[in-house]
Amino acid sequence: MTDVADMRRTGCGSSFFVSRRRDPRAWYTVAMQDEIIFRRHAEDAIESVKKALIRAESQTENEGDFEVEEQNGVLNVVFEEPSAKFVITPNSPVQQIWISALSTSFKLNWDEVSATFVLPKTGESFYPLVVRLINEHLGVEAIPL
Repeated sequence: MTDVADMRRTGCGSSFFVSRRRDPRAWYTVAMQDEIIFRRHAEDAIESVKKALIRAESQTENEGDFEVEEQNGVLNVVFEEPSAKFVITPNSPVQQIWISALSTSFKLNWDEVSATFVLPKTGESFYPLVVRLINEHLGVEAIPL
């Protein structure tokens, strides 16, 4: 095992690693900071999608197709015909946004490069994915991108 003093002397390892070795409480601090940053990203992303869906919901040609509801940070998109409910929720322990839609669970990760949540399987960003899922469910292009 490499000694912390050796790492400092040779310049190997980051100060972050060194500080965690000296103070185990740093692990907790880093984890809390990561969760705070995730929550901020998730809240901003979900709020942005909510506002866009509310605008789309109020358009006359889309009236009655779906309804957007938010409760305790969870976004629900409820459809009358065909009857269904999409659930969009942040999952802090794994730092993902989960979308339950079309009998499938979509798990999006934060992407630093694009500064948005992305579905790793397809590379789709959060809002375009939500729009695609709604349009697929309704069988029409109810919401343009």
